[in-house]
Amino acid sequence: MSTGHGHLDASNKRIALLIAVLALFLALSETLGKNAQTGALSHNVDASNLWAFFQAKSIRQTVVRTAAEGMEVGRTSASPETAATIAATLERWNKNVGRWESEPETQEGRKEIALRAKAAETARDLSLARYHHYELASAAIQIAIVLASAAVVTGIAALIWLTGALGFIGLLFTALGLWAPHSLHLL
Repeated sequence: MSTGHGHLDASNKRIALLIAVLALFLALSETLGKNAQTGALSHNVDASNLWAFFQAKSIRQTVVRTAAEGMEVGRTSASPETAATIAATLERWNKNVGRWESEPETQEGRKEIALRAKAAETARDLSLARYHHYELASAAIQIAIVLASAAVVTGIAALIWLTGALGFIGLLFTALGLWAPHSLHLL
């Protein structure tokens, strides 16, 4: 009778070790998931702010272009001195409109802002893809831990096999989140 009991203890020790290893991987996938979730939120805020800045530049350009068109109409009937002042103002406004369109040195022209916003959206989408993989990994590992615990109580060997399969699936999703987050979206 003690032989059977000793065998059960050794088996339970292996299952306990398996649970500990699964818990380690669960902690890893949860940490990576929280990091990816935080990154997605941060990149989403960045993209929103950049698109708002883009819109503000667009509105400025539209207002100045509309004002310039109005001044252009009035310039034809103005005195030569006034026409010269209007021409200088129009030149200054047109330079501002051009600068607002593209400003490579500061990265704050509309073209550069749009590129930065799209880059933030791409980073957000990458973080979200990673997050979804880590969430699936966490769920698989949590279920594996529950099944391993049930195997200790019931002694059913099939539960250990299911534990191993789910643990492997959890590790696979963690690896996909790290190295190929868009791979499942391609299928």
